[in-house]
Amino acid sequence: MKPADRTELFQRLAELNPKPTTELEYSTPFELLVAVILSAQATDVGVNKATRRLFPVASTPQAILDLGEEGLKRHISTIGLFNAKARNVIATCRILVERHGGEVPRTREALEALPGVGRKTANVVLNTAFGEPTIAVDTHIFRVANRTGLAPGKDVRAVEDRLLKVVPRPFLQDAHHWLILHGRYVCKARRPECPACVIRDLCAFRHKTAATPT
Repeated sequence: MKPADRTELFQRLAELNPKPTTELEYSTPFELLVAVILSAQATDVGVNKATRRLFPVASTPQAILDLGEEGLKRHISTIGLFNAKARNVIATCRILVERHGGEVPRTREALEALPGVGRKTANVVLNTAFGEPTIAVDTHIFRVANRTGLAPGKDVRAVEDRLLKVVPRPFLQDAHHWLILHGRYVCKARRPECPACVIRDLCAFRHKTAATPT
């Protein structure tokens, strides 16, 4: 994709959604961190249902530690892999209390040292909570980047590195959200909504879908 086309792509996405953000519900960096840990192999809708029960009861590391692992499980039991996620959240809360004064660290190294936090989760927190121009490549962004020709890559790290190089700087802060939402609602995995896509003429996808006959 040519540089001018990349700029046009993000200009169009920005016109549709000038202030994109995550669909996870949170009010503090810590709540976002917990929500992202819980979101692995789960939908944002499912995570939000659980955190609406959890956060009014426990919204700080110490409060979740006071709940205990079994108490936490009762609040998040509707989410897939909740047993493992409860262990990770409890372990993360303990580290936050003991090493970070109960605050979420603002460096990648410290974030990735937390149980249940990998590069993608760290990127989400750095971008959404702290305003860093990072891009957390999930399945949606990986698909959109490869399909459109925006930033092709064989794995998520390759796509992330390529996106950081080619996304025009004015759009870098919000690119993560625009691409996720586009992949979630338009450039879907099984059948992309190409007729309704605002960037279809810029897209390199060879198998664009046609409008459904009425």
